[in-house]
Formats: sequence, C-alpha cells, structure tokens
Amino acid sequence: MGNRAKNQWIYVLGVCAVTAFFLCAGPAWAAPDSDLWDRWLIHDENSTTTVDHDAWNTLLQKFVVFGDDGINRVAYGWIIGGDKMMLDEYLDDLSRVSVSSLSRDEQRAYWINMYNALTINVVLDAGKITSIRDIDISPGFFSNGPWGKKLITVEGESLSLDDIEHRILRPIWQDPRIHYALNCAALSCPNLWGVAVTVENIETYLNHGAKAFINHPRGSRVEGGRVVASSIYKWFAEDFGGTDAAIIDHIKGYASDDLVAALDGVTDVEFESYDWTLNSNVLPNLVAVGTRRGS
Repeated sequence: MGNRAKNQWIYVLGVCAVTAFFLCAGPAWAAPDSDLWDRWLIHDENSTTTVDHDAWNTLLQKFVVFGDDGINRVAYGWIIGGDKMMLDEYLDDLSRVSVSSLSRDEQRAYWINMYNALTINVVLDAGKITSIRDIDISPGFFSNGPWGKKLITVEGESLSLDDIEHRILRPIWQDPRIHYALNCAALSCPNLWGVAVTVENIETYLNHGAKAFINHPRGSRVEGGRVVASSIYKWFAEDFGGTDAAIIDHIKGYASDDLVAALDGVTDVEFESYDWTLNSNVLPNLVAVGTRRGS
C-alpha cells in the first residue's frame, strides 16, 4: 500500500474515531452553559393572569406511574387517541400564551410544564425507541437527541428544549432545584411527578423533587468514603457551587438523617454513568384511569 493510500486510511479511521466519540458521549460532554436569552426577562409583577394547566395535570395523573424502586415512569404506549390530542392541544394553548405579560412566578411554572410536556410529546412522536437519545432530530452532524430542535413557537420565537432549560429557566431563576423539576425521559433523570407545576405548589414541588432524587441511589449515595453522585452534578456543576465541597453541601441540604450522617467527613465526589434508558412503563395509572372514567 502506497503512502497516499495509507494516509487516506489514517484519515478515514480518524474521522470514524472522532465521530464515534461524539455520538457516544452525547449531552454528557456537551451540556450547554447557562446563557441568558434576555428577551424572556420581560414580565409583569402586577399581573393576575394565570395559565390553565388542567389538561397537563390530567395526563400526568393518568400516565405517570410511581415505581416501587423510587423511579416514576410514563405509560407512553397508552397516550393515544384523545389523550394524545389533549397533549397536542395543551401545547398549542401554551404557544398562544402572552408569556411576557405574566408574573415571574407564573412564568416559571409555565416553562417547567412546557419543558416536560414537550419532552413527552417528542418521545411519543418518535415511535418505538429505547432511549430519548435515539431521537436524532437536533441540528448538526453530531446531533444526539431532540434537545436542539425547535419544537414550539412562543411570541414569535422558535424554542427548543435547550432554549427553555439553558437560556430561560437556569439563567433567569438561578435555582439549582430547577434540575429536579425537569424530566428528560430517562431512568437516571429526576422524577416526573403526577401533578402539574403551579404558582401555589412550586416550592413544595421543587423541594420534594430535590429530596426524592438526592435520597435515591441514582442521585447520591456514599460508597468507599466518597459520594457517588449523578452526572447531573458534573454537567451542571456551576449551578451547584462548582466544587465537590459545594455539591456535598447542596446534597446535605436535602439529605435524610442517615445520609447526612454518612456524609460526615466525606470530601470527594465521584460521578456515576447516566442511564439513558427510556423511563417507560407498560401500564398507566389504573386508579387515575378508573377515577376519570367514573368507575
């Protein structure tokens, strides 16, 4: 084989290696920075307008299933017919809301519910998948997942899931508990709860989400004298203080008494691999279905 042929093979192998690395790494290596889209800072603190999330609440109560293992799953395969239409109509209603005329608290509930509803919708539209990372609709050659795709238009602006999380929610509220409220449809993600977020329940929602995740092994646990923590704390370290010590302090703030005791004297954090398997459940919440159908 001549030098030219060898160089071509080396080039091809190099491209393949780089491609494989980026495709396998996915969002873990490219978690976006918090980057304020200041157009969404506009709000009206005197506004008494509220957004109707009843349809989303109904769907959550029916299709979110609380697992005995502490992980909530979604009965995606049952969200069909009228229920899928209800989700589509809910998102359409959200797209027509004048967000800039809402109070800041109402906006926060609005964006969290929109993110979670869009995530479920994009999974449903994808058909049979085993991971949300199989939905390669984001722009770019190395796209892996749906997060960069523009999915909805609000006030004339096209928005992606990345826009909602990293350009609106994270930079405007600067509250690390936001990460416990957003569900990425994966087993390692914080739970999606069976109720919609509202101004009235949001503090309870955020605190409950933080406690549930931190006190579950996929969130944090102590092994071998170190904390084994979710990769969320690695990808978004800046939101949790930026250091191992700050992450541990954050965890302690929501940890059970047993976990606090186990954390005593622990200074090192190791980040666990993320399980991107779809948080799918075979059957819906039959109690909610029965209640809704009047049985």
